[in-house]
Amino acid sequence: MTKKSEIGTAKSAAMASVLSAAQGLHQSGVIDKATMRDYEALCQAPVPDYAAADVVQLRHRAKVSQNLFARRLNVSPSTVHQWESGQKRPSKLAAKLLSVVEKHGIAVLD
Repeated sequence: MTKKSEIGTAKSAAMASVLSAAQGLHQSGVIDKATMRDYEALCQAPVPDYAAADVVQLRHRAKVSQNLFARRLNVSPSTVHQWESGQKRPSKLAAKLLSVVEKHGIAVLD
């Protein structure tokens, strides 16, 4: 079970909120201990840095087009194109979401 002090070690206020919500779900029996550990690791881990090639590789592993990848991530196709061409880097929030996709697959966003 997540302790209140662990919530304070989240990397951002948004991640602290996610961790707090997950704690409530865990206490209610909606998510199990293993899933709770995944939330803790995700919310407390440093934000990964995705280079253009990393985003391309991740999308190819997911076997989706740029348009579908963008739709699942709730960003524009132009944004995915810019990430993949190196014109832009994913924001910290987008990088967290990409790390979830990397770990659990694109289907987790369905």
